[in-house]
Amino acid sequence: MVWTIVEVARASGMTSRTLRHYDAIGLLRPAGVGVNGYREYGQDELLRLQQILVLRELGLPLEEIRKVLDAQRDRVTALREHHDRLVAERDRLTIVAATVARTIADLERNEGRTAMTINRPENLFEGFDHRRYAEEARERWPEEAASSEQYAAGMSTEETVARQREWTAQMVRVAELRAAGAAPSDERVQAEIQAVYDGILPMWTPNAAAFKGLGATYVDDPRFTSTFDRVSPGLAGFYRDAMTVFADTHLT
Repeated sequence: MVWTIVEVARASGMTSRTLRHYDAIGLLRPAGVGVNGYREYGQDELLRLQQILVLRELGLPLEEIRKVLDAQRDRVTALREHHDRLVAERDRLTIVAATVARTIADLERNEGRTAMTINRPENLFEGFDHRRYAEEARERWPEEAASSEQYAAGMSTEETVARQREWTAQMVRVAELRAAGAAPSDERVQAEIQAVYDGILPMWTPNAAAFKGLGATYVDDPRFTSTFDRVSPGLAGFYRDAMTVFADTHLT
């Protein structure tokens, strides 16, 4: 039995354009082309598409997915491995959900305040796996990412936790300045952004464009935005604006 590209798109929730793209890059070839000119897919192609969607859920880029699928020989064994990874991801997301629920409860207890009071900063980030974004960082800023990874590899667990706590504490300070009516250009805010820049220097030295780009990422990528906005709604955009002011003023 075969299904047309339209039927596969409807069943999988994908678009025909995406399926054509997968064909073009060699990720998912159709079984053939019907007399009506539509690509057609059989059972093997549908099973491969399921694996593609599973691996996408696990955060793999398309090129890596193609390599994984082309290298596998035993589909059942491969699916068992994917299932194990999905279960692990489910368990991690359960922890993330509990973390967010705890933050909601804290915010409700502080209703009416723009910034919440944080006693244990690490509680905000329990369950979040920042290593999932390492591949994306390598694609965007290859040299900087390599330097950052080398620096991070040399840090002890205690140093990593300390940096995380300081970063969270700084986010809270900036949120409180914003709640008090400070503008992104306020010298107190700019002093905090100077600390952000200084904290990056051991890993890489961003120029004005790169530092602005980093700030834009905090808003453009919802994964990063949610990290800031869990402390105070709109904080990601405030950081972006403050980093733009800093870059225009201090960097070239």
